[in-house]
Amino acid sequence: MRQLSPAGQDIINGIAQRHGFSVDATMSMLDAVINGNGSMAQFNHPEFSGSGQWMRGGMTMVSDMFNNYLKGRVDGLCSELSNLVANQPDLVRTGSFQSQSQGSGGGYGQVQTSHSGQGNNPGNGFGAASLFVPPAPGTGGDWWPSDLRWPNSTGSQNGVRYAYFSQARRLAIDVGGNVTVYDTLDHQIGGFSQQQSVGGSLSFSSQYGLIDVASLPVVWANGGPVWAQPAPAPAPAPAPYQPDNSAPAYAPAATQDVFATIERLADLRAKGILSDEEFAAKKAELLSRV
Repeated sequence: MRQLSPAGQDIINGIAQRHGFSVDATMSMLDAVINGNGSMAQFNHPEFSGSGQWMRGGMTMVSDMFNNYLKGRVDGLCSELSNLVANQPDLVRTGSFQSQSQGSGGGYGQVQTSHSGQGNNPGNGFGAASLFVPPAPGTGGDWWPSDLRWPNSTGSQNGVRYAYFSQARRLAIDVGGNVTVYDTLDHQIGGFSQQQSVGGSLSFSSQYGLIDVASLPVVWANGGPVWAQPAPAPAPAPAPYQPDNSAPAYAPAATQDVFATIERLADLRAKGILSDEEFAAKKAELLSRV
Protein backbone atom coordinates (compact mmCIF):
# COMPACT_ATOMS: atom_id res chain seq x y z
CA MET A 1 0.00 0.00 0.00
CA ARG A 2 1.30 3.46 -0.91
CA GLN A 3 1.89 6.00 1.85
CA LEU A 4 -1.15 8.05 2.82
CA SER A 5 -1.00 11.81 2.45
CA PRO A 6 -1.81 13.91 5.55
CA ALA A 7 -5.29 14.58 4.14
CA GLY A 8 -5.70 10.89 3.31
CA GLN A 9 -4.68 9.89 6.85
CA ASP A 10 -7.32 12.22 8.30
CA ILE A 11 -9.96 10.71 5.99
CA ILE A 12 -9.06 7.12 6.94
CA ASN A 13 -9.00 8.00 10.66
CA GLY A 14 -12.50 9.46 10.34
CA ILE A 15 -13.83 6.43 8.44
CA ALA A 16 -12.33 4.03 10.99
CA GLN A 17 -13.92 5.98 13.86
CA ARG A 18 -17.33 6.15 12.20
CA HIS A 19 -17.51 2.39 11.60
CA GLY A 20 -15.87 1.26 14.83
CA PHE A 21 -12.84 -0.45 13.28
CA SER A 22 -9.15 0.16 13.90
CA VAL A 23 -7.08 2.18 11.43
CA ASP A 24 -5.11 -0.99 10.63
CA ALA A 25 -8.29 -2.91 9.74
CA THR A 26 -9.59 0.05 7.73
CA MET A 27 -6.31 0.30 5.79
CA SER A 28 -6.46 -3.44 5.11
CA MET A 29 -9.99 -3.07 3.72
CA LEU A 30 -8.97 -0.02 1.68
CA ASP A 31 -6.25 -2.09 0.02
CA ALA A 32 -8.79 -4.84 -0.70
CA VAL A 33 -11.27 -2.36 -2.23
CA ILE A 34 -8.54 -0.80 -4.41
CA ASN A 35 -7.45 -4.26 -5.58
CA GLY A 36 -11.10 -4.98 -6.36
CA ASN A 37 -11.21 -1.93 -8.63
CA GLY A 38 -13.57 -0.12 -6.27
CA SER A 39 -16.53 -2.45 -6.71
CA MET A 40 -15.52 -5.53 -4.74
CA ALA A 41 -13.15 -6.65 -1.99
CA GLN A 42 -11.72 -9.95 -0.82
CA PHE A 43 -10.30 -9.41 2.65
CA ASN A 44 -8.77 -11.23 5.59
CA HIS A 45 -8.47 -9.49 8.95
CA PRO A 46 -9.33 -10.54 12.52
CA GLU A 47 -11.65 -7.55 13.03
CA PHE A 48 -13.73 -8.78 10.07
CA SER A 49 -13.90 -12.32 11.51
CA GLY A 50 -11.11 -13.51 9.21
CA SER A 51 -11.61 -13.92 5.49
CA GLY A 52 -14.61 -12.55 3.64
CA GLN A 53 -15.93 -10.94 0.50
CA TRP A 54 -17.87 -7.84 -0.43
CA MET A 55 -19.43 -6.68 -3.69
CA ARG A 56 -21.15 -3.43 -4.51
CA GLY A 57 -24.88 -4.02 -4.59
CA GLY A 58 -25.38 -5.74 -1.26
CA MET A 59 -23.43 -9.01 -1.24
CA THR A 60 -21.34 -9.30 1.94
CA MET A 61 -19.84 -12.54 3.27
CA VAL A 62 -17.85 -13.06 6.47
CA SER A 63 -16.57 -16.23 8.10
CA ASP A 64 -18.97 -15.66 11.02
CA MET A 65 -21.81 -16.11 8.54
CA PHE A 66 -24.69 -15.63 11.02
CA ASN A 67 -23.30 -12.38 12.44
CA ASN A 68 -25.57 -9.97 10.58
CA TYR A 69 -24.43 -7.05 12.72
CA LEU A 70 -20.82 -7.54 11.56
CA LYS A 71 -21.99 -7.94 7.96
CA GLY A 72 -23.77 -4.59 8.15
CA ARG A 73 -20.70 -2.85 9.57
CA VAL A 74 -18.45 -4.38 6.91
CA ASP A 75 -20.87 -3.39 4.15
CA GLY A 76 -21.00 0.18 5.43
CA LEU A 77 -17.21 0.38 5.63
CA CYS A 78 -16.70 -1.05 2.14
CA SER A 79 -19.35 1.18 0.61
CA GLU A 80 -17.73 4.30 2.02
CA LEU A 81 -14.25 3.18 0.96
CA SER A 82 -15.61 2.37 -2.50
CA ASN A 83 -16.97 5.91 -2.87
CA LEU A 84 -13.62 7.26 -1.68
CA VAL A 85 -11.66 5.18 -4.19
CA ALA A 86 -13.98 6.22 -7.04
CA ASN A 87 -12.87 9.84 -6.58
CA GLN A 88 -9.16 9.11 -6.61
CA PRO A 89 -7.31 9.51 -9.93
CA ASP A 90 -5.75 6.36 -11.36
CA LEU A 91 -6.98 4.04 -8.58
CA VAL A 92 -9.84 2.59 -10.64
CA ARG A 93 -8.84 0.87 -13.88
CA THR A 94 -10.99 0.37 -16.93
CA GLY A 95 -11.37 -3.12 -18.34
CA SER A 96 -12.93 -6.24 -16.97
CA PHE A 97 -12.07 -9.60 -15.54
CA GLN A 98 -13.82 -12.61 -14.12
CA SER A 99 -12.82 -14.07 -10.80
CA GLN A 100 -13.70 -17.31 -9.09
CA SER A 101 -12.84 -17.68 -5.43
CA GLN A 102 -13.14 -20.22 -2.67
CA GLY A 103 -12.62 -19.03 0.88
CA SER A 104 -11.15 -21.22 3.60
CA GLY A 105 -14.11 -22.64 5.44
CA GLY A 106 -16.41 -19.83 4.38
CA GLY A 107 -18.26 -21.84 1.79
CA TYR A 108 -18.01 -19.18 -0.88
CA GLY A 109 -19.21 -20.11 -4.31
CA GLN A 110 -17.95 -18.81 -7.60
CA VAL A 111 -18.06 -15.09 -8.21
CA GLN A 112 -18.00 -13.50 -11.62
CA THR A 113 -17.71 -9.74 -11.75
CA SER A 114 -16.96 -7.09 -14.32
CA HIS A 115 -15.02 -3.97 -13.33
CA SER A 116 -15.07 -0.71 -15.18
CA GLY A 117 -14.03 2.85 -14.52
CA GLN A 118 -16.29 4.92 -12.28
CA GLY A 119 -16.74 8.65 -12.37
CA ASN A 120 -16.81 10.98 -9.38
CA ASN A 121 -19.73 10.57 -7.02
CA PRO A 122 -20.73 14.04 -5.88
CA GLY A 123 -22.74 12.59 -3.01
CA ASN A 124 -19.87 10.96 -1.15
CA GLY A 125 -18.53 14.16 0.41
CA PHE A 126 -14.84 13.45 -0.16
CA GLY A 127 -13.98 15.83 -2.98
CA ALA A 128 -10.77 15.38 -4.93
CA ALA A 129 -8.17 15.45 -2.10
CA SER A 130 -5.26 13.18 -2.90
CA LEU A 131 -5.45 10.09 -0.71
CA PHE A 132 -1.82 9.00 -1.23
CA VAL A 133 1.53 10.71 -1.36
CA PRO A 134 2.45 11.18 -5.06
CA PRO A 135 5.15 8.80 -6.30
CA ALA A 136 8.67 10.12 -6.64
CA PRO A 137 9.55 11.74 -9.99
CA GLY A 138 10.39 9.16 -12.60
CA THR A 139 8.47 6.41 -10.83
CA GLY A 140 4.93 5.18 -11.20
CA GLY A 141 2.36 4.28 -8.60
CA ASP A 142 1.68 0.88 -10.15
CA TRP A 143 3.01 -2.32 -8.60
CA TRP A 144 3.93 -3.99 -11.92
CA PRO A 145 7.01 -3.17 -14.09
CA SER A 146 6.66 0.29 -15.64
CA ASP A 147 7.29 -0.91 -19.21
CA LEU A 148 3.98 -2.83 -19.15
CA ARG A 149 2.06 0.45 -18.72
CA TRP A 150 -1.72 -0.09 -18.62
CA PRO A 151 -3.33 -3.49 -17.97
CA ASN A 152 -6.49 -4.68 -19.67
CA SER A 153 -7.77 -5.95 -16.34
CA THR A 154 -6.76 -6.12 -12.69
CA GLY A 155 -8.05 -7.97 -9.67
CA SER A 156 -7.20 -9.61 -6.37
CA GLN A 157 -8.08 -12.75 -4.45
CA ASN A 158 -7.08 -13.66 -0.89
CA GLY A 159 -4.07 -11.34 -0.71
CA VAL A 160 -2.93 -12.13 -4.27
CA ARG A 161 -3.37 -9.45 -6.92
CA TYR A 162 -2.88 -9.69 -10.64
CA ALA A 163 -2.82 -7.55 -13.76
CA TYR A 164 -3.31 -8.89 -17.29
CA PHE A 165 -1.76 -7.22 -20.35
CA SER A 166 -3.26 -8.96 -23.38
CA GLN A 167 -1.39 -7.02 -26.08
CA ALA A 168 1.98 -7.58 -24.43
CA ARG A 169 1.03 -11.20 -23.59
CA ARG A 170 2.04 -10.68 -19.98
CA LEU A 171 0.47 -11.54 -16.62
CA ALA A 172 1.78 -9.86 -13.45
CA ILE A 173 1.17 -11.53 -10.07
CA ASP A 174 1.89 -9.86 -6.72
CA VAL A 175 2.10 -12.12 -3.65
CA GLY A 176 3.14 -10.31 -0.48
CA GLY A 177 5.03 -7.64 -2.40
CA ASN A 178 6.92 -10.14 -4.58
CA VAL A 179 5.98 -9.41 -8.19
CA THR A 180 6.40 -12.05 -10.89
CA VAL A 181 5.61 -11.49 -14.58
CA TYR A 182 4.68 -14.43 -16.80
CA ASP A 183 4.56 -14.85 -20.58
CA THR A 184 0.96 -15.82 -21.40
CA LEU A 185 2.04 -17.35 -24.75
CA ASP A 186 -1.01 -17.76 -27.01
CA HIS A 187 -3.53 -18.06 -24.16
CA GLN A 188 -6.60 -15.87 -24.39
CA ILE A 189 -7.31 -15.34 -20.70
CA GLY A 190 -10.93 -15.00 -19.69
CA GLY A 191 -10.87 -15.41 -15.91
CA PHE A 192 -8.88 -16.35 -12.84
CA SER A 193 -9.47 -18.71 -9.93
CA GLN A 194 -7.59 -19.42 -6.73
CA GLN A 195 -7.64 -22.64 -4.78
CA GLN A 196 -8.59 -22.71 -1.11
CA SER A 197 -7.69 -19.71 1.05
CA VAL A 198 -4.64 -17.48 1.22
CA GLY A 199 -1.61 -18.65 -0.73
CA GLY A 200 -3.52 -21.15 -2.83
CA SER A 201 -2.32 -21.75 -6.37
CA LEU A 202 -3.71 -19.37 -9.00
CA SER A 203 -5.20 -20.64 -12.26
CA PHE A 204 -6.74 -18.98 -15.29
CA SER A 205 -9.20 -20.04 -17.95
CA SER A 206 -8.28 -19.85 -21.64
CA GLN A 207 -9.25 -21.51 -24.89
CA TYR A 208 -7.33 -24.56 -23.63
CA GLY A 209 -9.31 -24.87 -20.38
CA LEU A 210 -8.14 -24.23 -16.82
CA ILE A 211 -4.37 -23.62 -16.71
CA ASP A 212 -2.08 -23.31 -13.67
CA VAL A 213 -0.24 -19.97 -13.69
CA ALA A 214 2.94 -21.76 -12.53
CA SER A 215 3.08 -23.56 -15.90
CA LEU A 216 3.78 -20.26 -17.74
CA PRO A 217 7.36 -19.10 -18.46
CA VAL A 218 8.66 -16.49 -15.98
CA VAL A 219 10.09 -13.39 -17.71
CA TRP A 220 10.45 -11.00 -14.76
CA ALA A 221 11.07 -11.69 -11.05
CA ASN A 222 12.99 -10.35 -8.03
CA GLY A 223 13.05 -6.85 -9.48
CA GLY A 224 14.49 -7.66 -12.90
CA PRO A 225 14.12 -9.69 -16.10
CA VAL A 226 14.69 -13.42 -16.12
CA TRP A 227 16.74 -14.51 -19.12
CA ALA A 228 16.30 -17.94 -20.64
CA GLN A 229 18.95 -20.32 -19.39
CA PRO A 230 21.06 -22.01 -22.11
CA ALA A 231 20.40 -25.68 -22.58
CA PRO A 232 22.96 -27.83 -20.77
CA ALA A 233 25.68 -29.31 -22.95
CA PRO A 234 25.09 -32.97 -23.79
CA ALA A 235 27.09 -35.45 -21.74
CA PRO A 236 30.14 -36.81 -23.58
CA ALA A 237 29.70 -40.23 -25.19
CA PRO A 238 31.29 -43.07 -23.24
CA ALA A 239 34.69 -44.20 -24.51
CA PRO A 240 34.67 -47.42 -26.57
CA TYR A 241 35.56 -50.55 -24.69
CA GLN A 242 39.25 -51.30 -24.66
CA PRO A 243 40.24 -54.79 -23.54
CA ASP A 244 42.98 -55.03 -20.91
CA ASN A 245 45.89 -56.73 -22.69
CA SER A 246 48.12 -56.71 -19.64
CA ALA A 247 46.66 -59.95 -18.27
CA PRO A 248 47.53 -63.16 -20.08
CA ALA A 249 44.77 -64.49 -22.27
CA TYR A 250 44.33 -68.22 -22.69
CA ALA A 251 42.51 -69.71 -25.59
CA PRO A 252 39.87 -72.21 -24.55
CA ALA A 253 41.28 -74.74 -27.08
CA ALA A 254 44.75 -74.65 -25.47
CA THR A 255 43.23 -75.31 -22.05
CA GLN A 256 41.33 -78.33 -23.38
CA ASP A 257 44.57 -79.69 -24.89
CA VAL A 258 46.27 -79.53 -21.46
CA PHE A 259 43.47 -81.52 -19.81
CA ALA A 260 43.47 -84.05 -22.64
CA THR A 261 47.24 -84.51 -22.21
CA ILE A 262 46.83 -85.11 -18.46
CA GLU A 263 44.20 -87.75 -19.17
CA ARG A 264 46.61 -89.57 -21.55
CA LEU A 265 49.36 -89.37 -18.92
CA ALA A 266 46.96 -90.87 -16.38
CA ASP A 267 46.40 -93.83 -18.77
CA LEU A 268 50.15 -94.33 -19.10
CA ARG A 269 50.48 -94.33 -15.33
CA ALA A 270 47.69 -96.89 -15.05
CA LYS A 271 49.46 -99.13 -17.51
CA GLY A 272 52.68 -98.84 -15.50
CA ILE A 273 54.55 -96.92 -18.17
CA LEU A 274 54.84 -93.84 -15.91
CA SER A 275 55.54 -93.90 -12.21
CA ASP A 276 53.50 -91.89 -9.80
CA GLU A 277 56.33 -89.42 -9.34
CA GLU A 278 56.73 -88.92 -13.09
CA PHE A 279 52.97 -88.45 -13.55
CA ALA A 280 52.76 -85.91 -10.73
CA ALA A 281 55.69 -83.88 -12.05
CA LYS A 282 54.33 -83.81 -15.60
CA LYS A 283 50.85 -82.94 -14.41
CA ALA A 284 52.15 -80.02 -12.37
CA GLU A 285 54.07 -78.74 -15.37
CA LEU A 286 50.99 -78.84 -17.59
CA LEU A 287 48.69 -77.17 -15.06
CA SER A 288 51.13 -74.29 -14.63
CA ARG A 289 50.33 -73.28 -18.24
CA VAL A 290 46.62 -72.86 -17.60
